[in-house]
Amino acid sequence: MNIEELAARLDEAVRDATAIAQLSDERPLTLDEAYAVQRAGIALRVGRGDPVVGVKLGFTSEAKARQMGVSDVIIGQLTAGTEVTDGASVDLATMVHPRVEPEVAFRLGVELSPENDDPLSTVAEVAPALEIIDSRYRDFRFSLEDVVADNTSAARYVLGEWLPFAQHRGRVSDAEVTLAFDGEPREHGSTSAILGDALLAVAAAQRMAARYGLPLPAGSVILAGAATAAVAMEPGVLVEATVEGLGGVSVRSGGGDG
Repeated sequence: MNIEELAARLDEAVRDATAIAQLSDERPLTLDEAYAVQRAGIALRVGRGDPVVGVKLGFTSEAKARQMGVSDVIIGQLTAGTEVTDGASVDLATMVHPRVEPEVAFRLGVELSPENDDPLSTVAEVAPALEIIDSRYRDFRFSLEDVVADNTSAARYVLGEWLPFAQHRGRVSDAEVTLAFDGEPREHGSTSAILGDALLAVAAAQRMAARYGLPLPAGSVILAGAATAAVAMEPGVLVEATVEGLGGVSVRSGGGDG
């Protein structure tokens, strides 16, 4: 299968919420080819009127990166149709293996170009966030190239209140994070789990976006990566993330079988 055919297979799996075999089982991919599959898949979404609004980072946890045998982060793309309003409900039946993790999000006030030697100067706002990840592969099993091709398991994301970055920058690097289900804490962590300092996510996004030809115009959202382990979602549960100094964000899960 060529790049476009692989992208179409993953795109269908996303739209039908159906698990498929790992691409690498049939056709070994290089990392560059995996990113080509990702770009082709995003092009299909854009063609249906779902524009790109930002990027997300993966493997920002040192432990996860070590587990996957990688030495750098990976990058995926966010489209407008995958944003869920803070406090709203998301249907688990529209996903295959939904898991949720607390994050920090940045929003750019101006373009973040590859030449900018002070990437944090482009950030206008920061917010607490939730990301729902969902591998489209059977048994939630994949290689590095598989997950990149699958747009780094991106499924949905939820943003809390945007706050001025200049006033809250000092709180981002090592803030306490809690993920709770129906008010009961499920995971505790810190934004320092994100690359050792969540602020480093902006430069990492700049580097990876430049490498793989992804623009970062003004208004782009950057999801920095997980501050705790991801937790499998359960139907009928209110999921809340709290980031010390930045506030909280929530989503309610409906439908599906978890």
